[in-house]
Amino acid sequence: MSFAMKLTLNREEAQDLVQDTTLKALNNEEKYAENTNFKGWMLTIMRNIFINNYRKTVRENTVIDSSEDCYHLNLSQDSGIEAPDGAYAVGEISQLIAQFPADYREPFNMHVAGYKYEEIADKLHMPLGTVKSRIFFTRKKLREILKDYR
Repeated sequence: MSFAMKLTLNREEAQDLVQDTTLKALNNEEKYAENTNFKGWMLTIMRNIFINNYRKTVRENTVIDSSEDCYHLNLSQDSGIEAPDGAYAVGEISQLIAQFPADYREPFNMHVAGYKYEEIADKLHMPLGTVKSRIFFTRKKLREILKDYR
């Protein structure tokens, strides 16, 4: 039960997970090898059930964009793209980012666009650590500037 609580962080879900694990272990009793770590076997079953349930939940919550404009595909549902105040906020933030030095702005914009750290480092001919630190400091500076924005 304690391992299930660590995974789910919810008592009812943990109880369901323990029940599913017990059922699966009983249904696959013949697969257990004698004189092996029973607890490890059970915890592995529990972890695998948890991961499979998580993946199933993610698949069920995936939104498929069937519109011609795929721009909205990567936006969260509450992105505020339709709201005028949301568009205004995006414009303000873009202006702030534009004021950063190019050495910090370019890696940050590429990261926001979805590039991986390694890809950014290759394209900008920078060490990986430099890319990571510049993105970190850009985020930190934006948080400082926008702390009263909420």
